[in-house]
Amino acid sequence: MSKVTELTCIRCPIGCAITVTQDDEGKVTEITGNSCQNGYLYAGNEVTNPTRIVTSTVRVDGGELPVVSVKTSGDIPKGRMFDCMKAINKVHVKAPVSIGDVVLKDVLGLGVDIVATKNVGARRQGQAEGADIG
Repeated sequence: MSKVTELTCIRCPIGCAITVTQDDEGKVTEITGNSCQNGYLYAGNEVTNPTRIVTSTVRVDGGELPVVSVKTSGDIPKGRMFDCMKAINKVHVKAPVSIGDVVLKDVLGLGVDIVATKNVGARRQGQAEGADIG
């Protein structure tokens, strides 16, 4: 007996309603409803090996802001997201931090780095911790 899964694609703003059919062994036999190849690939992976980009923040010591936004440099297995967040929550970086800086290399041995997605300068003398210098 085949298994049918209905998904909404998240790879672009269109949000195609995609239907994936799998055989008894879990092999994808049909994908319909996608309007592009990205949707086709997303749907096939989502039912067999779902992955996600993780976004979060990391504490900044001596920064003009108390945290810097970060994300994984690539997809990680969906089932490892909470482990990834635990690892991220242990990280502190020293200011200044620049976009693209690797703040945690090879998280969980997955071959994916945690990288900064914002610039955070060093706190100026007399500036209160976490004060916005905007």
